[in-house]
Amino acid sequence: MSLLLEATHVLAAGVPQPQSNAPGELTSKVNTVLGIAAWAGTAAGVAGVLITGTMMAISLKRGESSEHMSRLGMVLGGCVLVATAGPLVGFVFN
Repeated sequence: MSLLLEATHVLAAGVPQPQSNAPGELTSKVNTVLGIAAWAGTAAGVAGVLITGTMMAISLKRGESSEHMSRLGMVLGGCVLVATAGPLVGFVFN
């Protein structure tokens, strides 16, 4: 275990740690844009689930079979991607 720790210290020794020196005004504007994009992604995900559910209900009533579960899976996958984008980027870059 100590060999692994030593290897980690040797390999990570040359990794630069950049300092954030962006102006405060720019940071607040970027945060606003990212917040709007996150809200829009969440709204699109909710709309996608509602639309897919509506299409499933209409198809069931008509007696048609369709590939709605794959559509629902893609919508839910997109929802998971939108919901985890911020924490994933924060984990990688912090």
